[in-house]
Amino acid sequence: MKEGEAKGKGKGKGSESAGRFAAYAGAVRRRLREGGLGPAPVLLALAVTWAVFQSLNDRFLSPRNLSVLSVDIVGTGMVAVGIVFVLLIGEIDLSVGSLAGLAGAVFAALHVNLGMTEWFAVIIAVVCGTAIGAVHGFLFARFGVPAFVVTLAGLLTWSGLMIYLLGPDSSIHFAEGGLVATLTSRYFSAPVFTYGLAALCTAVYLLVSLRDRGRRAAAGMPCRPVGEIWARTGLLAVVAFTTVSVLGRFEGLPLALLIFLGFIVASDLVLRRTPYGRRVLALGGGVEAARRAGVDVTRVRISVFMVSGTLAAVGGLFVASRFTSASQVSGSGMLLINAIAAAVIGGTSLFGGRGSTWSALLGVLIIQSIASGMALLGVETAVQFMITGGVLVTAVIIDSLGRRTAASRVRT
Repeated sequence: MKEGEAKGKGKGKGSESAGRFAAYAGAVRRRLREGGLGPAPVLLALAVTWAVFQSLNDRFLSPRNLSVLSVDIVGTGMVAVGIVFVLLIGEIDLSVGSLAGLAGAVFAALHVNLGMTEWFAVIIAVVCGTAIGAVHGFLFARFGVPAFVVTLAGLLTWSGLMIYLLGPDSSIHFAEGGLVATLTSRYFSAPVFTYGLAALCTAVYLLVSLRDRGRRAAAGMPCRPVGEIWARTGLLAVVAFTTVSVLGRFEGLPLALLIFLGFIVASDLVLRRTPYGRRVLALGGGVEAARRAGVDVTRVRISVFMVSGTLAAVGGLFVASRFTSASQVSGSGMLLINAIAAAVIGGTSLFGGRGSTWSALLGVLIIQSIASGMALLGVETAVQFMITGGVLVTAVIIDSLGRRTAASRVRT
């Protein structure tokens, strides 16, 4: 009798596991039918881009070029992460480029011209970005002024203020050994640290994934199979250790890249695992539906513009760090265009409700890889713009087709 009961319990557990696996597989198939291909198209595009440029110039995937690339993506990537938050609610922020330039100008003016310590100058520059984002969000959320108009006015206003702060020389240089300059010039080369960090990140991902699976399984919710978790962990380990190995052959692991990845992970956790993140995604799915669900639409709208302004300021400091000076280049229109293009090319929908902060990383990698490859080949900048524009249009078309497919399935 006891043996029969044990067999029954074993069969019950097996049927429960099979049911959860079937539910998870069904959810995956449903996302694929609705056009939710995830990062697969972007990763394929990145692989093709790297393969093409490597075939044309064998220096493209050299440790030196990849190290430069890993630092060059940070300034634009930070701005793109902020843009993702705004795009998720179906809006746009055209002021991020000028805000990035203004942050660099504020820092340089306070530190170089007025003699303020770097830490205080950095904090004030970032707070300025947050405050300006709050103003944009307030005008949009409270007065109903379209975000396009508000942020376009901001683009002009803050560009003018940046030019005023920079003075007649249009640039302010600061010390190469200072705090801001170190952001893009510091590298970690000790194998104990770099490989240990790669191992730690892989282990943390595995433990968190297994814990989440256990919680979902205990609640009777669809969950990833253990095999898939191990496969993802293995892929992450390959990427992490390969990155550390390749970059270690030049100067080491850049501090700028570590900070950038830290911001991406933190913002992704905020969007996926906090009530605030769920409110942002809900608002992108539909304003009226979110309001009826109890979401404070006004507060969420203001907050995403504050996030965008803050990260634009942080990105501006990284751009200034790259040049060890604040200039009009830091707030150029190309920074705005590349940041928006990176978010969209990486997979964030222009229509709201779909995307992640990892989109910023993938998108900016593609854009900067094109720029780097073109520079190695000696191709004109105009051609780079045309290719980037074509990639952006392709990403938008894929997004539009995915949404149309999802809408047609809902109607039927």
